[in-house]
Amino acid sequence: MTTTAFEPQPSGAAGIPRPEHPRPQFVREQWLNLNGTWDFEIDRSDSGIDRGLLERPLSSTITVPFAPESELSGVGDVDFLDAVWYRRRITVPAEWQGLRPVLHFGAVDHDATVWADGVEVARHRGGFTPFSADLSGVAGPGDEVEITVRARDLHGEVQARGKQATWYANTHCQYTRTTGIWQTVWLEGVPPVALTRLQVTPNVAARTLTVVAPLTRNVTAGALRVRLTTPEGRPVAEETVGTGYDLAPSLVLRVPEEDVRLWDVGDPQLYGLEVALLSEADGAELDRVRSYTALRSVSIDGNSFRLNGRRVFQRLILDQGYWPESLMTAPSDQALVDDIELSLAAGFNGARLHQKVFEERFLYHADLRGYLVWAEFGDWGVSGQGPVGHNQKPDASFVAQWMEAVRRDVNHPSIVGWCPLNETHQVLHDRITVLDDVTHAMFLATKLADPSRPVVDASGYSHRVPETDVYDSHSYEQDPEAFRREQAGLAEGRPFVNRSRDLGDIGLPHGGREFSVPYAGQPFFVSEYGGIWWNAREAAEAEAQRADREAVGNDQADSWGYGDRVRSEEEFYTRFEGLTDVLLDDPDMFGYCYTQLTDVFQEKNGVYGFDRGSKFDVERLRRAQQRPAAYEQRTD
Repeated sequence: MTTTAFEPQPSGAAGIPRPEHPRPQFVREQWLNLNGTWDFEIDRSDSGIDRGLLERPLSSTITVPFAPESELSGVGDVDFLDAVWYRRRITVPAEWQGLRPVLHFGAVDHDATVWADGVEVARHRGGFTPFSADLSGVAGPGDEVEITVRARDLHGEVQARGKQATWYANTHCQYTRTTGIWQTVWLEGVPPVALTRLQVTPNVAARTLTVVAPLTRNVTAGALRVRLTTPEGRPVAEETVGTGYDLAPSLVLRVPEEDVRLWDVGDPQLYGLEVALLSEADGAELDRVRSYTALRSVSIDGNSFRLNGRRVFQRLILDQGYWPESLMTAPSDQALVDDIELSLAAGFNGARLHQKVFEERFLYHADLRGYLVWAEFGDWGVSGQGPVGHNQKPDASFVAQWMEAVRRDVNHPSIVGWCPLNETHQVLHDRITVLDDVTHAMFLATKLADPSRPVVDASGYSHRVPETDVYDSHSYEQDPEAFRREQAGLAEGRPFVNRSRDLGDIGLPHGGREFSVPYAGQPFFVSEYGGIWWNAREAAEAEAQRADREAVGNDQADSWGYGDRVRSEEEFYTRFEGLTDVLLDDPDMFGYCYTQLTDVFQEKNGVYGFDRGSKFDVERLRRAQQRPAAYEQRTD
């Protein structure tokens, strides 16, 4: 891991949870972490406005940023919570003279309204992405202000929710819900005219970094200065451009040949970045932010997916980002680091971040460790058919929320691909549906927001966009020889694309009809496989009750994995090695993604337990993956 001075210092009361800066790629010195104890009240019928919750004291307390369903919140109520209310009095630091106090929310699930001293200052819809409230005109330096937040999470509403259960209990692969604030709340001192989120695009061939720095408004007599340094702080490049003409001024930094350090798998070379908005009149800084960046290329050559111009086989793990005590919120910053380290220890070099937009600090730690990431939206069940998707139908909000996520994360070098949708079930040659429109819109919007990375239009089932950059499939075939036969068509351009998977268990018709547009020779990977169940205690109990066939079935409500269960740890290794060998042996396969990093509630198919405890000899899993893949040995 690269040692770096990029990490901003914590700011807030001593002992608060998650004290670290939540946005390490865009840091101002003036900020205040607002996690900790907030007043709180559950509003089960969403009648709080009528009952005066905006004016009267709330009846309880909660520990932010943990959701009320979680143990660490101090509430632990896992029933449906149609609305919840938060309140806290905060003081804007007196030393923030001349700055606007801007209140930031990392994520609030799902529909949030924010008041400051009873004045509505923000609304936001979407449970995975950040939003802000400018408190100017309500509070200034030295002022105390009362913040009230109402979060609505109506369980009958149509919304993107990822793997959150739409019925009461955790079942199959749906988990305890997350309602309300679940990422850091913080206050920032922002200048009247300010920089907004940067977009930094590397060009390895030219040894350049293009920096686009949108402004809140033009500065007629101003300049944008960008400095690039090594992690140790040594200057590498500096450029300045006027700001009088463009609302989003841009410039190009050229890296001297002797200072070129490519970010790579396991070799995370990073540069420091300082961006300042200047007054041309006297050179005074109007705004300044610290960030970091990297030189790293992703390219496609035929069916090859290349990193920095070479083939790198992607040994990915499916990471769902849940913890037993805190649900979708990591219990600590170290917990994010630990999950990456656990994955690396088992032989994986990256992750598919599945069915949620992860906290940005996960990406920060991935950047620091050379850990590959596929970023994804939380759309599971989006088809709107059957019990899984009855209230997760796609609409325009999917596109809006996904663009918020891409805008937040576009500068992280660890991200090598975007996955807007997962396991959609449109039927080819049927009528055009809203989901077709949303799929195409999310693909095109992603390419417009970030032309530098590949996009898979919809992972797993319904590839609907002929020009999709990457093609993939999901297969939980558990017999290695059957798996090999299933995947053998890729060499002839006939990859397994889930045409025949029986979807009847979730109420979806298939009838032999095709889900996907024809494969056109794109880079291909199996982006979900394995999912092998193993729980030593339950296996021992089942062995003792072998006569009762139901005791070893896969439909037990409290424990499941894909396919027939293995009966011993040794049988697990044999199956894991056999399935993985199939993918390592295929020269046309650029990677795979094994399901999954940890057990999650009733799912007992993780490489580690839900508590991150050991289940297997991870060195043996590592050895099974580390032999050179056929894809990496190609010479064309």
